[in-house]
Amino acid sequence: MIDLYERNIDYIRISITDKCNLRCKYCIPEEDIKSTLNNEILTFDEIIKICISASKLGIKKIKITGGEPLLRADVPDLIKSIKNIPGVDNVTLTTNGIFLSDKARDLKKAGIDSINVSLDTLNKSKFKDITRRDGFDKVIDGIKRSIKLGIKIKINCVPIRNFNYDEINDIAAISKDNNIDVRFIEMMPIGIGNLFNSISNKEILKIIEKNFGEFKIWNRDNNNFSILQDENEKQHLKNFSDNGPATYYQNDNFKGRIGLISAVSNEFCPNCNRIRISSDGFLKPCLCYSDGIDLKTLIRNGISEEELTLLIKNGILNKPEKHDFNKLSKSDNLEVKSMSQIGG
Repeated sequence: MIDLYERNIDYIRISITDKCNLRCKYCIPEEDIKSTLNNEILTFDEIIKICISASKLGIKKIKITGGEPLLRADVPDLIKSIKNIPGVDNVTLTTNGIFLSDKARDLKKAGIDSINVSLDTLNKSKFKDITRRDGFDKVIDGIKRSIKLGIKIKINCVPIRNFNYDEINDIAAISKDNNIDVRFIEMMPIGIGNLFNSISNKEILKIIEKNFGEFKIWNRDNNNFSILQDENEKQHLKNFSDNGPATYYQNDNFKGRIGLISAVSNEFCPNCNRIRISSDGFLKPCLCYSDGIDLKTLIRNGISEEELTLLIKNGILNKPEKHDFNKLSKSDNLEVKSMSQIGG
């Protein structure tokens, strides 16, 4: 569906829980936050209803997120059911990887197209520090098991200057030796993420090019390469994005790709193709703002499929032109929830 700013909105991220078994310092406060009651999160059938209506509007790509989505036992069945919806051609999952080893086979059978695993460090003690939990070995085992099963894996890393700056090249090297895409995601200035000193993706690219040599931007349409020029960066983003806003780069010595997601330093709003649904059924046209539509309450009040489709259409049409993260003067409707509450 084309929105008011000529963007093709074909991607929806659906959080199926706001609960998480980790306590990452940039996402969830140490004292924890109040989670949504089980009877207030979207049910299996409600998620399917939303996906069906969204598909009628041209949504082709669906990402299942959380919290930690693998905390829900029905994830494989949910993936399988979404895959069977006409018009949906890509269903993916984002996870912290703790339960991935146990769930990988069922996810493969369900038809998952790819899995994004969050991994901010390759050091066990630093993993425990940033997540406030043990589990590094389980995450690595889950990644290895998924690859063995033939599941496409992408690694999501949030660069933090005083935490993993010295590991940027080591984390990028995962893509050198394996057919795995490593994506560096700029810290979103939401919730306690505001307290951390992030690293821009422009700096990330300089770091890895100094170590590995020149990276060329990857063209998904014809697999040609072209050197990214700063003045043309936004135009390139229109042509060289993946499911979401990542710009991918390739090095001749790398088996996989490096993805850079620069929501703040290189505002990609003109090319944003997504909307979000929180675990309690709230449609968010933009991550930055608290505005949206309470789909869950309306569904539970008995609205028809046609009415639900129209509501999602209105949400897309009300998607703002751009976020406010870079403005000195902020809007009065900025989002105050954490990423785990919104959906990562």
